[in-house]
Amino acid sequence: MTFGERAYLPGLAKGLSITLGHIFKKTATTRYPEEKRPFSPVFRGLHILNRDEEGAERCTACGLCALACPAEAITMEAAERKPGEEKLYREEKYAAKYEINMLRCIFCGFCEDACPKDAIYLTETVMPANYNRQSFIYKKEDLLIPNPKNTDSK
Repeated sequence: MTFGERAYLPGLAKGLSITLGHIFKKTATTRYPEEKRPFSPVFRGLHILNRDEEGAERCTACGLCALACPAEAITMEAAERKPGEEKLYREEKYAAKYEINMLRCIFCGFCEDACPKDAIYLTETVMPANYNRQSFIYKKEDLLIPNPKNTDSK
């Protein structure tokens, strides 16, 4: 080996040339939230619970979405409708408690496919960043879209 090869000068020069080549390349970093990266047209984001045309909840607490979820991210408790609640719920049963743990959710869309009433949808909204684990558990109040009957009267 020559003196230059023993001093690692060719290897050092090659490493510096690679480093300098990467310095002047365009970065792959997206400066979120100022810049938004483009998503696929089939992107699945946050969940919502839908209402029907009259403003009543569509979810009948059948539990098919929880059964279809491979990550077991959905928990629900069913309750019977009481007299006088006809405006809020159309069916005999409704979801008294409905929660989705977004840390467990894999955004597969099986819950959306399993729902016979089209009550749950995955939107194109990106899940916001949070600092504690409890804020990633979305309750029924967070998922339910606003009642169009209540918003029109204001």
